[in-house]
Amino acid sequence: MGTPEKLNTYQRILPFVEIMDSTLRDGEQTNGVSFLPHEKLVMARKLLSDVNVDRIEVASARVSEGEHEAVSKICAYAQKMGLLSRVEVLGFVDGGQSIDWIDSCGGRVVNLLAKGSLKHCTHQLHKTPEEHINDILSEVEYAASKGISVNLYLEDWSNGMKDSPEYVYQLMDAITSSSPLGKQGGVQRFMLPDTLGVMNPLQVIEYFRKMIKRYPDVHFDFHAHNDYDLAVSNSLAAVLSGAKGLHVTVNGLGERCGNAPMASVQAILKDQFHAKTNIVESQLNDLSRMVESFSGITVAPNQPIVGENVFTQVAGVHADGDSKDKLYYNELVPERFGRKREYALGKNSGKANIAKNLEELGLELTPEQTRRVTERITELGDKKEIVTQEDLPFIVSDVLKHDGSEDKVKLISYMVSTAYGLRPGANVKVEINGQQYDGSAVGDGQYDAFVKALRYIYKKYLNRTFPVLANYQVTIPPGGRTDALVQTVISWHYNGGILRTRGLDADQTEAAIKATFKMLNIIENEIPN
Repeated sequence: MGTPEKLNTYQRILPFVEIMDSTLRDGEQTNGVSFLPHEKLVMARKLLSDVNVDRIEVASARVSEGEHEAVSKICAYAQKMGLLSRVEVLGFVDGGQSIDWIDSCGGRVVNLLAKGSLKHCTHQLHKTPEEHINDILSEVEYAASKGISVNLYLEDWSNGMKDSPEYVYQLMDAITSSSPLGKQGGVQRFMLPDTLGVMNPLQVIEYFRKMIKRYPDVHFDFHAHNDYDLAVSNSLAAVLSGAKGLHVTVNGLGERCGNAPMASVQAILKDQFHAKTNIVESQLNDLSRMVESFSGITVAPNQPIVGENVFTQVAGVHADGDSKDKLYYNELVPERFGRKREYALGKNSGKANIAKNLEELGLELTPEQTRRVTERITELGDKKEIVTQEDLPFIVSDVLKHDGSEDKVKLISYMVSTAYGLRPGANVKVEINGQQYDGSAVGDGQYDAFVKALRYIYKKYLNRTFPVLANYQVTIPPGGRTDALVQTVISWHYNGGILRTRGLDADQTEAAIKATFKMLNIIENEIPN
């Protein structure tokens, strides 16, 4: 009983969590990702105006002319919209060069990168803690003279707390007690990164509680990396332990294994811990697709919230349960994130899935018709094909128009073959008006051989002519999103006119054969008994 009480306490004292998105800076450190200036501007507008994140980190100072252009465009937009204080740029302790660069772009907030572990301070900077602290204070004072606000990163803070906590406290004590620079030593936020992604939630709780206890009035952010697949868990642990802000990226982009993905963090904060944010959830899917397009990094189909498959029910029993008081629903309803629930069509679909898709398309079938459509979709699923909702009307049309027990001409079996240096051949067994016939032939292709075998049967056993092929077209059904179905439309010369039939199947030859038998049944039904 102790744990739920503690969680309720955290929920009461942490009603709001500030979200800072770092897709345009840390996310761009994903291998192979480089955003153009106009792409950064479009994403920044989306993040600030539509998704409504509290802050965005848009670049690292002094990287390139392209970055200067991007940051300038974003700052100009933000200034026009009254959002400039929410735009941040990573800067370095470099004698004011980063501050000047940010100022020249029109930026008003620097996220200053300091060293949060003794090892980084001494081995990378080759400076004593006292020297580094003095450099930081000088940088903060210079930023203040330029009218630029400062947030301070303690890079490698997680290892700093593990290996050299006295260094972390020394740095924090020196800055927060620097009264000439005002509250928190002129620093608005102290941002605590797990730079190498080495922490687990228990360590996050332990270290954050130590920081909060020692510096109760300081605003702390947490910046997680996902090397152990714990970025989301660690972010939540930080919030439960007193962090007031979290850093995220869209789709979890970032160096190595990436950062905490915004959509997952948002959903868990709201649903599991009842924390409040300013995020507009209905915009998250559109944002994800935009970043996916600009970054070239495909979102995994099973990635929570934004993955292609996460709101798709495959098992028919789940679709059946959804129609019976939503037995398989949870709080992650797709409409909440600008999406909709789908029911996959395949061998596991069952009548319930198909009924859901038919209902959404406004198609009403009898139980017998639904059974026949289900059989056809199951047949395609056995061939490892995925059928989309866009394919469904074509399957329904195909089944209802031509598949039925009234067929007078039925295919019993066939075999087509081809081999290098030999003409394709076909062996066919058909049933016509209850009587079975066999025929074989060779042709210029597998389907040509099949038709010639049918011609042989009709001429030898029935003494009837066979319609002449006029045209043969193969396409994917219009609107279909996959190649699960091949549509074959065949035109025949018959009785001085044109007879056109269509076949659908995962296999082109099968589709053509189905179109052929539809034609034969149309003709047979016209012949008087």
